[in-house]
Amino acid sequence: MKESPEDASTTSRPRRFYTGGERPFDPEDLVMASGHDVTPKRVEAARRHIEEKGAAALERYLP
Repeated sequence: MKESPEDASTTSRPRRFYTGGERPFDPEDLVMASGHDVTPKRVEAARRHIEEKGAAALERYLP
């Protein structure tokens, strides 16, 4: 049986990573890019870092 587009969106797939900060990203993306586990404390620190540095916060970790 072939999967419909609706079914495909609900299946678990790995997140795609992009290089640079040219696309929107969230604090969880920054935590994962830094190689750490996502925790509330790290997400909050990442949120503050994004507010201060903008896209440069993520570009530090991605080529």
